[in-house]
Amino acid sequence: MNEIGLKAATASVADMGLRVASARWNLSPAQMVEEAILRSEGHLASSGALAVDTGEFTGRAPKDRFIVRDRLTEDEIWWGDVNIPISPEDFDRLYKKAAAWLNNKEVFVKDAYACAGKDFRLNIRVVTEMAYQSLFAHNLFLRLQEDELLRHQPDWTILVATGFRADPSIDGTRSPNFTIINFTRRIILIGGTGYTGEIKKGIFSVLNFLLPLGHDILPMHCAANMGEKGDTAIFFGLSGTGKTTLSADPSRCLIGDDEHGWSGKGIFNFEGGCYAKCINLSKEKEPQIYRAIRFGALLENTCFREDSRIVDFSDTRKTENTRTAYPIEYIEEAVKSSCGSHPRNIFFLTADAFGVLPPISRLTAGQAMYHFISGYTAKIAGTETGINEPQATFSACFGKAFLPLHPGRYAALLGDRLRKHRVTAWLVNTGWTGGPYGTGTRIPLEYTRAMVSAALSSQLDNAPFINDPVFGLATPASCPGVPSALLTPVTPGKTKMSLI
Repeated sequence: MNEIGLKAATASVADMGLRVASARWNLSPAQMVEEAILRSEGHLASSGALAVDTGEFTGRAPKDRFIVRDRLTEDEIWWGDVNIPISPEDFDRLYKKAAAWLNNKEVFVKDAYACAGKDFRLNIRVVTEMAYQSLFAHNLFLRLQEDELLRHQPDWTILVATGFRADPSIDGTRSPNFTIINFTRRIILIGGTGYTGEIKKGIFSVLNFLLPLGHDILPMHCAANMGEKGDTAIFFGLSGTGKTTLSADPSRCLIGDDEHGWSGKGIFNFEGGCYAKCINLSKEKEPQIYRAIRFGALLENTCFREDSRIVDFSDTRKTENTRTAYPIEYIEEAVKSSCGSHPRNIFFLTADAFGVLPPISRLTAGQAMYHFISGYTAKIAGTETGINEPQATFSACFGKAFLPLHPGRYAALLGDRLRKHRVTAWLVNTGWTGGPYGTGTRIPLEYTRAMVSAALSSQLDNAPFINDPVFGLATPASCPGVPSALLTPVTPGKTKMSLI
C-alpha cells in the first residue's frame, strides 16, 4: 500500500482497516483539482472553480441517516423519525463491506478540525473515494498548518465510500445509500451517495450531541456576521431561507454562514468555509458569493452554457440545489478568528410558503422561544431528495434534522442566553407575499436586505409598530428602502391591524 503526502509519521489508513492501492494525504487545492480532472470527476469552469456532478443524489437523504444505538446513546438520543437507530452489529458489518469496497482503490485523506473556539476543537480525518470530496472537506472544515498536520491525531473519522451500495434486506438500512454516526467508535460512515452535504452535516450532528452535554454550549444552525463596531448578529434558518446570502453583507464582516456555537465567551464558527446555494446567483445581487467562485472553489451540479465552460446559474436541469463550496477567506473582510461577541440581534428566517407572515417582525422573549422551538418554514426545492417545490414544515430549532438531543435542551440553552445578554429577536419572512407559492411572489432580496440593515442599525428602534391580531407579531409601519404596502400583508377578510 502506497501512502503519499504530508501526515503524522505513524498515521496510516491501515489503522482504519483499509487495504487500498494508494492513499493521497493532505493534497493542496491545486493537486486535488488536478486529480479530480485526471479522474474525470469534473471540469474547470471559466471562473477557475472545479465543477462536478454528485450523481444520483443532489441533496441530503435524511430518511437514510442513522445513529448507532448502544450504551452511550440509548438514553441520550431523541429517537424517532429524525434519529433512526441502527444496531452496532449492522454498523460493523457495513463498515467492513465499505472498507472491502475500497480495497485496491485510490483514496484521499484530509486532516482538519471543527470549532474555531480553541477550547472546543474537534480533530477530524476525512477519507474519501473521490478527489472532489477531499477538496470539499478542505474548503468546509478548518484548515491545519503544516506542523499541525505532522502531529494530527483525529478525534473523529469520516469514511466516504461513494460507489458502495448497501443491501437493505440484510444491512439494516432503508436504501442502498446511507449515513451512519457511531458515537462510541467516533466514526461517520457514508455510502452510496456523492453529495458532499452529508459530510458537513454529519459533523454538525456530532457537535450537536457533544457540545451541549459536555460543555453547556448551544450549537446553532445559523449564520453570523459582525458590524464595524463589533456588534454580532446571527441568522437562524434552514437551507434556502437566506442564511448565507443575508450574512454575506458587504457592510459587515462574515463570521460564518451555517454552523456556530454560543459559549460563555460568545459566538464561534464550527467550519472554515461556506456551502452556498447558487441557483440564480448574480454578481449584482450576491457579489461576495459570486466573487468567491474562483480557483479552489467547488461547484456542484451546475450547468454550463452551450459550447462553453461558463456556468449558467439559472439552469435547473440537474437540480434546484446547485451549490458552491469555498474557504471562508474567499469572502472579503471575513473575520479571521471566526469568532464574535455575544449577539445583539437574532434573526429567525422563514420561507413562508403561504405568504401570510409579514416580511419582518420584532419578537418578545416568549415569541422568540415559540418560533425557535416550532421552526416554521418551507423546505425549498432540491435541498432534500424528493422536494421539488416548497413544502411547509416545522423544523425544531431551525435544524430538526441535525438534532440528536431533544429540542427542549437546545431551547433551554437559547432562553438562558437571550435573558442573560438581552438580545433583540426578529422574525424575517424571506418567502412569499401576496399569496402562497404559485400565486404570490417571493419577497425581493433587496427589500429583505434593507429590513435587516434597518434592524441592525437601530433604525427600527423608535419606529411605530403595527400589531397583527392573528399572529400577535409587531411589524414596523415603515422601513427605509421598503414599500410600506409590503410590510403588512393583507388578505381578503383579514382583521385590520392596530398601531402599538
